[in-house]
Amino acid sequence: MKYTGAEILIELLERHGIKTIAGIPGGANLPIYHALSKSKIRHILTRHEQGAGFIAQGMARTTGKAAVCFATSGPGATNLLTAIADAKLDSIPVIAITGQVPLKLIGTDAFQEVDTYGMTLPITKHNFLIRDAEELFTVIPEAFRIAEEGRPGPVVIDIPKDIQKQQITFDKWPDLKRENKRQQIDKARIEEIAKLINESKRPLLYIGGGITSSGSHEMIYDLANKNSIPLTSTLMGLGCFPPDDPLFLGMLGMHGARYTNKILNEADLLLAFGVRFDDRATGKVEKFCPDARIIHIDIDHSEIDKIKKADLSLIGDINAALKSLLPLINSNKRWNWISTIEKIKQSDPFIIPEDKDPLNPLNIIKEIGRIADSDTIITTDVGQHQMWTAQIYPFRSPRTLLTSGGLGTMGFGMPAAIGAALAHPDRRIICISGDGSFLMNIQELATLSELNLNVTVLILDNGHLGLVRQQQEFFYEKNYMASKFDSNPDFKAIAQGFHIKSYDLGKEDDPADILSRSISEPGPCIVTIPIDHTENVTPMVPPGAGNHEMIGGEKNE
Repeated sequence: MKYTGAEILIELLERHGIKTIAGIPGGANLPIYHALSKSKIRHILTRHEQGAGFIAQGMARTTGKAAVCFATSGPGATNLLTAIADAKLDSIPVIAITGQVPLKLIGTDAFQEVDTYGMTLPITKHNFLIRDAEELFTVIPEAFRIAEEGRPGPVVIDIPKDIQKQQITFDKWPDLKRENKRQQIDKARIEEIAKLINESKRPLLYIGGGITSSGSHEMIYDLANKNSIPLTSTLMGLGCFPPDDPLFLGMLGMHGARYTNKILNEADLLLAFGVRFDDRATGKVEKFCPDARIIHIDIDHSEIDKIKKADLSLIGDINAALKSLLPLINSNKRWNWISTIEKIKQSDPFIIPEDKDPLNPLNIIKEIGRIADSDTIITTDVGQHQMWTAQIYPFRSPRTLLTSGGLGTMGFGMPAAIGAALAHPDRRIICISGDGSFLMNIQELATLSELNLNVTVLILDNGHLGLVRQQQEFFYEKNYMASKFDSNPDFKAIAQGFHIKSYDLGKEDDPADILSRSISEPGPCIVTIPIDHTENVTPMVPPGAGNHEMIGGEKNE
């Protein structure tokens, strides 16, 4: 058999089950697109490479499987960098395949040449520069293995144009079957962990994205209920525990409920499972759970003792660890601990505005949670709307919240929603955005319009960079420098220009009816929701403070 490097690449992607790829062609990856034209793989032409990267994330975050995006060399590759870095910080399996100038031109400052390999080295789990088409037979399977196994993450494959065109002869395609490596769990360490849990008086579960990526949410539920252990989640762990369960404390950290952060200070044992002690979750780390012994289980050895020293740690797959741990845990009702928690909840409740204010952002998101189907996938951008969503939306299952946690990337929401809709065309996808974030990747309205997907974008429009303005109010003497938009577009008119159905709730006679229709009618829809720019996300942990040192959100404030 005789194939070009580009044809080998496309065939191997097909054999790995890839059915959809987002990207943009250019001079340095045209041989790949020529080969793709003969493939059954569906190509999504985005309007910006960052959009392609986030569409791939939308597919990967909702399925747990590696997704692929394409870009050409130079600006095509640099436009992907933010999406790649975002995937690295949130542990998302994305494979970015970039074109490169011919091998002999590398290092000559050729047209549209950048050092893609060097630039992506610190923001990938692994990256490759292909120097011979023969390497693709091993690199492509290896890229999928690396992206998906262990702690997931992005992989970049940079392929020079002459390698894409290189023809090679071979006898057969490689066997792509992967060995399922059995996770060896230290049984003695598991027994130690079980002993500490059974002996503790006030244990607390602190879970994160590792529970999502390992598919361990059901066992976490069993553990919590068997031993009456209250549970708090990071932003990335929302959806892994039923929101209406009495043991669920909601999200912790910078914008967690007052009672959640105060309860953390009462714990005598913290079970940190699939988390990395991110600063937005812990606040000032020296003040985080000061009286608790810490058990840390994570698949990434580099996270152990990196930020918070554990009293007992286990490096390994949390799923395998929980399977070994559950049978050793005693059934326990913990009435005293539960009673203490209820008292703290009553004295420091999460303040919800009165229902008579339908355009209050918390009420809007609460209403969306009430009327949306339980399997609706929510994407967010980054800012106040993201935190309001995390605080009050009832996420009922894993992989139903797609949000940029570690990098905090504005412009993430809509392309991620497109990716989620491509992976789940039978489900409704709702993107909750802000006016500042939405403008970051507004060009992908063209992609959404072409695809006619069931995506509703709700733009909470306050004419500001809301979270920036809030911090300026609280911490910078109300010096609102560069946080107000002197001119904001008519989002309804813009959406209509892309032939997308759109509404402005500030101009509708029955906003509740329009909101309901926007998430039930087929096809894409853009909804502008004007909100008061003085609304703040509370409570909030000030920079350098402990989580218990929150400001705002007090009872009878």
